[in-house]
Order: sequence, then C-alpha cells, then structure tokens
Amino acid sequence: MMWTGQPSESELALLNINKTESTVSWKAAKVTGEHYGKVAISDAKLDYENGRIQGGSFEINMTTITVEDIKDANSNKRLVDHLKSDDFFSVEKFNKSSMTITEAKTSNGKDYEIKANLIIKGISNPVAFPVTVSEEGNKVIATGKITFDRTKYDIKYRSGNYFENLADRLIYDEVTLDVKLVGMK
Repeated sequence: MMWTGQPSESELALLNINKTESTVSWKAAKVTGEHYGKVAISDAKLDYENGRIQGGSFEINMTTITVEDIKDANSNKRLVDHLKSDDFFSVEKFNKSSMTITEAKTSNGKDYEIKANLIIKGISNPVAFPVTVSEEGNKVIATGKITFDRTKYDIKYRSGNYFENLADRLIYDEVTLDVKLVGMK
C-alpha cells in the first residue's frame, strides 16, 4: 500500500530530533576538484506515525558552515569566508536555510520518494529526493541525498550558465546535501 498526503496535526507523532547525531554534509565540485564540509542543524522535526514518515522539516544554521577537505587553516578560513559571502550564501543576510516536506511516498515504509520545498537565501524551490528510514531500538534514522541547482538560489559565482571562458575556474551548478535525521520515539 502506498501512503501519500498530509494528515491532520492531531494525527502526527513528532519525533524529538537529536541535533548532535543528526548531520547535514555538503559537497560541491569544480573542474579541478571538489570541496565538502558540514553545516549544523539548528531545528528539525520528523512527523512519524505507525512506522511511516508523514512530514517534517529541518533548518540549518549557515553561520556554522565548515570545509573539511582543506587542512591548511588559512586556506580553509578563506574558503569558509567566501562561502559565507554574497558570492555564495550571503550568510550575514540569510543565516538560515530550511527544507519542509510537502509529500512523502512509500510502498514499504523504508524507502521513500520525498518532495519538499528547499529555501536558501530566502528563495524557495521544489526538490525531490530518495530517503531511507530505519529503526534501531527507540531511534528512527532517516537518510537522504538532496541535489540542487545552486543558480536557482541566486548563487551564480563562476557558473558556466552565466559566465563564459571560465576554463578550469568553472564551478558546477549542482550541490549535494547528505542529510541524516535521528529521531527518538
């Protein structure tokens, strides 16, 4: 049986999300390589009833963005500061990004196709992505990979769709977020 739709608020079981165990990792690529890091979850909820995701959302604190692939402290700080600048996430003006589930479809209660609204820099766009849910004791663990086009959020720095002759300075438009939400029943 496939579930889809949104139950009323009275039917939902909101799981307490463990923000320490829950993670959001990011990865972006350019012609000459890639960068990756993490950003902290500042708020999250997962609506979980009868062993199924019914809805949910998370908010990330963009001021906490880290870069994990650059070990030199000065180079690392330079990239983190650049990611926080207006060339990328405009963190001073938009310090939060968020995602809210609009639809959750599953046929087995473990593998889902999620549709959601992703808000970055105050701009909302729909995204769709797979999520896998598992239960370990009193924990519910939802993991998913969200891929989005950064230019849809006014992040156009070194995009081949907006600038010519970038050669090896081109940054690809797709950004990947690996999200893991750990909820307690």
